Amino acid sequence: MRLIIAEKPSLARSIAEALPGAAQKKDGYLSVGDTEVTWCLGHLLEQAPPDAYDPAFKPWRRDHLPIVPGQWKLVPRPKARGQLSVIRARLKQARQLVHAGDPDREGQLLVQEVIEHLGWKGPVQRLLINDLNRPAVARALGRIEDNARYYPLYRAAQTRARADWLYGINLTRAWTLIGRQAGHDGVLSVGRVQTPVLGLVVRRDEEIRHFTPYPFYVLWAHLRVGAGTLKAWWVPGESHRLDERGRLLDAAPAQTLAERLPGAEGQVSSVDSRRRRQPPPLPYSLSALQVDAARRHGLSAKAVLDICQRLYERHQLITYPRSDCRYLPREHLASLPGQLASACRDDTTLSGWLANADMGLRSRAFDDAKVGAHHALAPTGKPFVAERLSRQEADVYRLIARNVLAQFYPALETQEVKAEFRLLDERFQASGQTLLVPGWKPLFTTRDEPPPLPALVEGEACQALEAQVEQRETRPPEPFTDASLIKAMMNIARYVEDPEVRRTLRETDGLGTEATRAGIIETLLERDYLVRKAKALRATRLGVGLIHSLPEAVSRPERTALWEQRLEGIAEAQAEPEPFVAQLVEDLRTLVGSADSQRLSAALGAAQGESPEAGPASKRGRRTNSPRRSAGRKRRPSRKGSTT
Repeated sequence: MRLIIAEKPSLARSIAEALPGAAQKKDGYLSVGDTEVTWCLGHLLEQAPPDAYDPAFKPWRRDHLPIVPGQWKLVPRPKARGQLSVIRARLKQARQLVHAGDPDREGQLLVQEVIEHLGWKGPVQRLLINDLNRPAVARALGRIEDNARYYPLYRAAQTRARADWLYGINLTRAWTLIGRQAGHDGVLSVGRVQTPVLGLVVRRDEEIRHFTPYPFYVLWAHLRVGAGTLKAWWVPGESHRLDERGRLLDAAPAQTLAERLPGAEGQVSSVDSRRRRQPPPLPYSLSALQVDAARRHGLSAKAVLDICQRLYERHQLITYPRSDCRYLPREHLASLPGQLASACRDDTTLSGWLANADMGLRSRAFDDAKVGAHHALAPTGKPFVAERLSRQEADVYRLIARNVLAQFYPALETQEVKAEFRLLDERFQASGQTLLVPGWKPLFTTRDEPPPLPALVEGEACQALEAQVEQRETRPPEPFTDASLIKAMMNIARYVEDPEVRRTLRETDGLGTEATRAGIIETLLERDYLVRKAKALRATRLGVGLIHSLPEAVSRPERTALWEQRLEGIAEAQAEPEPFVAQLVEDLRTLVGSADSQRLSAALGAAQGESPEAGPASKRGRRTNSPRRSAGRKRRPSRKGSTT
């Protein structure tokens, strides 16, 4: 018997359907001829807690740190024991074994750690699937490879999991222990991902709190040209007092010029007119969807993830949602017209969009080279009936369907004009836009665009009709929301100064993964580090105090980039895990040694009154995280990877 172990039930079903013959459903697996297909449920195993290595580690003590296992252990997750038993029983009957985890680092780890934990000694083959359409799965079954080729990928993922354990367990214990000395009765969790995310919010809040507004002045003039009138803005020269963004800080020059302008004559000094063609926005990844759903419908990142899981598992309306990809396989071009017709027929909004779509178009979204472990979110083709879903589920589904439908609309085409004028030896600027081809834009907004400029000819005369000076005031940055914090995690390189580190972060998935980012935000809320105020996410006194008590390197994202460089070397078989782990242990000795209860106490005191307190829900979470109840207990990792 050949046994195929898939990463998740949906993948197992797709494999079974692509095999020749009818699949028979068994308890925890599917049988098709001489092949059985079973599955994991995300990670079936997790890193063992410290006391599994030595019972002395159950009480939290400073002199135990850093805890470094000599021989690493995995233990079954409590809810996974049943499926693990199924896989164990099927392995005993198997002659051939096929690893069918997702074709990425975590997918390689997730299935292979089960195979090794259960003691399989025979050869293993590798099935790589990134498109669940039946023809694509059937082709993948015809090109199964030797799993040994992907062993370095497994070692890299395994090293990342162990490194996150070392980092999270040791720093969490160290700061919890000094927290007790500083009078805080609760766990102070620290992690490679969650702590830099908290650091982003703390620093943004401090920018807002310490922001000192100041006035600046703008001057505009109504100008008459041959084809009509327009509004142009004065560009003050460097001889005036300007801020770093070129804004005028002294009203007097603007007032003087405004008094002289009415009736003044000048000319159009330059006209730059360009036709711009903008392709439709790509289909959604999970994070991109979370950003848009937060902005358009006020949904939290966690709410969007939960809605997507229901649309995928319960309603079977969308493809696998925990995807970091915004592209679709080229093969989908053949099946999507029928799927969209079926999906959209019972909804007025979607059927209206579908009626105007041109299924003969092919957008940049269909690109096999850019499809990784998963493709972008898309409708499955099952009819969408809004009345059978909650309002929020229907809202999210329409967003997903809209972005796929947009691929069958023409590009948005506009004529953009930028013009400069000279009056009284001063420069003025104006810009405008003319809509040429609306393309996909009507699916996304009904807002009126600003009026275009009248036709302009370089060198033609112009005359100022009136002018006015407006006083404005600088504004602090906006506090983070679910949408902007998810976007910051996706684009974390923007918050890094070192160009080499920034480059590495641009090439990776940022902080967290599609599957974990929402959970990171919720974890920070549950642990009283953040609180929601309306839509804003603000750091609490505890969150501010923790960040200020930690070494700066712990609360910034650079470590993720440095780890990624080392892990990529392991994944490409160019480096070994041992030197990376050894260096981490040395770093941990220094970091643990820097834990200072007086510094933490001072940081918590300084944060008093500067940050909002946590709400009732968070306070309930704090009680469950008492260090006495949590001693030695390892937090469960996410389905794919750790959110520490």
